[in-house]
Amino acid sequence: MTVRKGEDWGERRPIPADAEVAHTDREATEIVSRYRRAHEPIPPILLMDGDLARTLGGGRTGTSGDGTHVRVDLGAALVDGNLHWFLAHLVARSSWLRGRIVVAANAAFIGEWNIAPRAHPGDGRLDLVDADPSLGDRLKARRRLPLGTHVPHPAITVRRVEAAQVDLARPTPIRLDGQLVGSARSLSIRLEPNAVDIWV
Repeated sequence: MTVRKGEDWGERRPIPADAEVAHTDREATEIVSRYRRAHEPIPPILLMDGDLARTLGGGRTGTSGDGTHVRVDLGAALVDGNLHWFLAHLVARSSWLRGRIVVAANAAFIGEWNIAPRAHPGDGRLDLVDADPSLGDRLKARRRLPLGTHVPHPAITVRRVEAAQVDLARPTPIRLDGQLVGSARSLSIRLEPNAVDIWV
C-alpha cells in the first residue's frame, strides 16, 4: 500500500464471507469496540459509507463480490479514565465557532470538510489538528474546509503523531467517529498501526 496522492491505497480482493457490515464510521467503531472489549480478534469490516470510506476512495459499495481491501490504523483514546477506540477521528470541542478545537484525524474528512488533507488511515500516524482562531478567521476557514485549503494558518497547527497527550483548559465534549463519549480536560491518544482489515 502507498500513501502518495493519486495512487492506489489498497488492492482489489473478494469481500470475506465473515465480514461484518458497517454503514458508518460509528458502526465500524462499535464493531471494533465490541471485539476489543471481549479480547477477541477484530473481524474484517465492510464499510459502506462514512468519512473513512471517503478518505479511502470508496463508499456505497455492495455487500458481495470484490472490494478494495486496506489494512488501517486504529486510534485509541483514554477519556476520563475510560479507553475508547476510533477509526476516523476524535474531535474535542464545545463549538465550531468559539473555543479551542482539537482533532485527532485518522481519516481526512469530517463530513464535507477535508479537515486533515494529509491524513491517511494506513500511514502509521494521526494528524493532530489544534486550532483556536478568531471568529473572522473561523468563518474564512469554514469556506476553505471542503477543499482542505484552510491550512497552513498561524492559528491552526497540524502535527503528525503516533501518540499525544492533550490538556484542555476546561472539561470539553469528546466525540469519537461522531459519537459523544463524555467530557474531559486531559486526553491520552495513541495509534495502533495496521490494526483493522477494511473493505470499501
